[in-house]
Amino acid sequence: MINNAAVLDKGIKCLTENLGMLEAEQFIYVLKSQPFDYTEWRKTNLFTGMTLEEISNAADEHCKR
Repeated sequence: MINNAAVLDKGIKCLTENLGMLEAEQFIYVLKSQPFDYTEWRKTNLFTGMTLEEISNAADEHCKR
């Protein structure tokens, strides 16, 4: 397990590479300004309607990129 500073560095890098600086800042603002329970969101939204095989294939494709 890496320390909190390293996690933040990786997270910011991921956000800026995928969203750009402006949208990364917008994402952080929205996340901080609204009540958001990631655990609950994950249970109800993440991979909804996908089979295990579809999730696995999507993960494989993501790793290839």
